[in-house]
Amino acid sequence: MVEHSALSVTRQGYDAVAPTYAQLFRDSLSDSPLDRAILGVFAEAVRTGGDGGQVADLGCGPGHVTAHLDELGLSAFGVDTSSAMIELARQAYPRLRFDVGSMAALDIADGVLGGVLARWSIIHTPPRELPVILGEFHRVLAPGGHLLVGFSATEGLSHPTQVFDHTVAPAYRWWPDHLAAMLRESGLAEVARTVREPQPTDRRQFREVHLLARKARAGAA
Repeated sequence: MVEHSALSVTRQGYDAVAPTYAQLFRDSLSDSPLDRAILGVFAEAVRTGGDGGQVADLGCGPGHVTAHLDELGLSAFGVDTSSAMIELARQAYPRLRFDVGSMAALDIADGVLGGVLARWSIIHTPPRELPVILGEFHRVLAPGGHLLVGFSATEGLSHPTQVFDHTVAPAYRWWPDHLAAMLRESGLAEVARTVREPQPTDRRQFREVHLLARKARAGAA
């Protein structure tokens, strides 16, 4: 498989900033009760809505969210394209599994995961490349498994996708209904969504959205 240029740029960018990124975000959940609640709902959905199985935190960075999923009782492991991020995650959480990999070609068997978390990890994917990644999410999920995807929203339906000035690598915002439609086309039905309004102190005045989606069980309508 030929690696597209956006993935290479993203990997190089996060390799370069990995120590700084880990320092800035390792404790970010402690100040984010809404994010902890959303992850808690995801964990409960995985435990009760599917056939169990492991959970992959795709785009795991320095591993702090993977570790939080583990604390919530999930059998979680992390995957990231940045080898520097994975090395930091392994050092910080030696008990957990972390792998270098690409969301576009996951080294995970078909239908084995109870859940997939993609929290701000699709934002560096060019819109034309996203269907491949959503197809991978569907492929690795077990029937009844859940996906939680987090991203920044555009201002309205007239802007289904929009580039923004991310510090590390080119990034994209999505109109939630547009992304939800792409999930449906990939076989993942929306279950719920949350929208966080930007706060006055936020650097970027973007809405933050989480979509929870589910892979249908075999034979389901």
